[in-house]
Amino acid sequence: MSTPRFLTLPPGVERIDVATSSEPIAALAASPAAGGCELYAAVLVPGFTGSKEDFIGVLQTLAQAGRRVYAIDLPGQYQSPGSNDPSAYSCGALGEAVANFIDSVDEGPVHLLGHSFGGLVTRETVLAAEVPLLSHTLMSSGPGGVTGRSETNARQLMALLGAEPTTELMAQLWWAYFEEPQKASGLPEEIHLFLRERMLGNHPLGLIRMAEEVTSAADRTDELAAVDLPKLVLYGEDDDAWTPEAQADMAKRLHAQRVVIPGAAHSPNVEAPETTASALTAFWNAAEAPYRR
Repeated sequence: MSTPRFLTLPPGVERIDVATSSEPIAALAASPAAGGCELYAAVLVPGFTGSKEDFIGVLQTLAQAGRRVYAIDLPGQYQSPGSNDPSAYSCGALGEAVANFIDSVDEGPVHLLGHSFGGLVTRETVLAAEVPLLSHTLMSSGPGGVTGRSETNARQLMALLGAEPTTELMAQLWWAYFEEPQKASGLPEEIHLFLRERMLGNHPLGLIRMAEEVTSAADRTDELAAVDLPKLVLYGEDDDAWTPEAQADMAKRLHAQRVVIPGAAHSPNVEAPETTASALTAFWNAAEAPYRR
């Protein structure tokens, strides 16, 4: 799971709830501390077991460029309510929820970014073509289901939760498998408590369905490549979810720009926030230049 290094919201960042046509979405909204939003907005989508807080380290810098930036919890994640309908957690359904959020904030065409599992979700938003977009960034994501240790971890979680997951079972698993390792990791107490609260805040059905999706998603790279939209593939040089080689190949197939973040692994937004924010701002500025307000 991505682990934010701090939780205090920077100046210009606020916690909001957005009522969409399907369900309310919890978000962090960042605006420039000084000046207006002269550039187009951006929407950031977290990965499996993640949340909007994973982007705290980049929000202020991204907004200071002169744009409104939203980071969200997907339905069933942390502070966004979930559904008891299993179909609500397919990549397609979650991609539609992202589109509903974009439509509800009414910012016009936006830059869309998906981190890890969020990349599998946002490509569905792009392919559905229901909302206007200026660019699509796949950050530490891949062409299909996750591989390696991350796949193993997701499948173990599915096995432990079983076919009928409950909040009570999730709590038992946290205390049996996660509490002591998290305490031993040396994380500040505030972060440790947040990680526990976030994990137990997930909708149990959403958690297991998203685990199924992140391990079994089909490769839709060729379909995504056919969409005429500026694309960026950005990842850490030491990514251990989808390999750097797999992501480089995906970027080539997408005819996308590619940025490798030195010293980062699977969460460059946390591990190298300033370098990541700089790369995103440069890409977004170039992508929207023909449409500049």
